[in-house]
Amino acid sequence: MAERRRYETTLIINAALEDQEIDAVVSKVTKYIEDNGGEVENVKNAGRRRLAYPINKKYNGCYVHIQFLASSEFQTIYNKFLILEDTILRHLNLDLPDAMIEYRKQRDLEAGKVSAEKVEEKSE
Repeated sequence: MAERRRYETTLIINAALEDQEIDAVVSKVTKYIEDNGGEVENVKNAGRRRLAYPINKKYNGCYVHIQFLASSEFQTIYNKFLILEDTILRHLNLDLPDAMIEYRKQRDLEAGKVSAEKVEEKSE
């Protein structure tokens, strides 16, 4: 079995959809990750925002960040899945290095978003 790595996907979903439909798209993507051997760690809905430029004649989008563990072979089929999903306007997949994860934990700790106990629980 291939080595599992930590990835982050940022999705821009059509903001013309209702909140329940957006949640359904997010759950469809997370279910796809889990069905193909991935493990979803964190899902963050950043909300609706105005796009910098129109995408498919849409001016607003709902931004969602999904952090997960998966093998590198999974990325090719995952990208095809995201391209074929018509409610997703754009997507960006990133391979998260360990230094970025530690930086985010430290930043959240300093900003007071999480306590030291929660940071220790996440690292275990």
